[in-house]
Amino acid sequence: MSGRIIDLHDWFQTPAGSYLLDWHRTQVDIAVADIFGYHALQLGVPELQGLRANRMPHQWLADDHRPPMDLPPDRRVAFLTDFTALPFPAGSLDLVLLPHTLELSADPHATLREVERVLVPEGRVVICGMNPTSLWGLRQRRGHLYRKLGVDSPFLPDCGEFIGYWRLRDWLRLLSFEVEVGQFGGYRPAVGSAHWLSRFAWMDAVGARWWPIFGAGYFLVAVKRVRGMRLMGPAWKTAPARAAGPVSVVNRHHGVDILNRKND
Repeated sequence: MSGRIIDLHDWFQTPAGSYLLDWHRTQVDIAVADIFGYHALQLGVPELQGLRANRMPHQWLADDHRPPMDLPPDRRVAFLTDFTALPFPAGSLDLVLLPHTLELSADPHATLREVERVLVPEGRVVICGMNPTSLWGLRQRRGHLYRKLGVDSPFLPDCGEFIGYWRLRDWLRLLSFEVEVGQFGGYRPAVGSAHWLSRFAWMDAVGARWWPIFGAGYFLVAVKRVRGMRLMGPAWKTAPARAAGPVSVVNRHHGVDILNRKND
């Protein structure tokens, strides 16, 4: 691939970017279809349209790059420049979607903490990311090295920090999230041609079986756990306790002994 791609949105228009975006879109559609609630939010990457398969009545798309294209009219759009300060009350969202959002954030830790704040207990966060420990990540590191010599350029968008899958799981654990779903995908080589990507389509099935953790991208779903929280039923289901009065207890065997003594 000639030239240097800086913008993630432009990179999604390339064959490699479109291939990875399609894989992420498929995983997100499957996951969010079974997540219920009232309020859902997607932060960034409007090309994904990750809430289209979700049935929550109130949905928002927040983007700090440019107006989203071809969105349904019932989707509310917000333009935010800082994902570390979301305009939502604490515990008000049931679902937050982060498609490559942490990679583009200047402070991914603060962004994730803000997501934890606005999520309700048992709320879900869905995250898409690029895997630095993959063939694509290897080519990216080689591109950075060769770029200094003027030989090559980075293969992936050079606009943020790629966060490893296991590193991200550690961050989520520190914020009391529990990972429910985690998987890798995109096992075709780091080639820029649509023709060669198509010819290597067979590697998706082989890679998922033989080198599953080396996919070009990863996807996970985590649920917010609140320690000490217990779900309680309606108050009318609790029957009032009856007052217990004193009850005399007679020892039957002891009474028989007394009668026998009187007869004697």
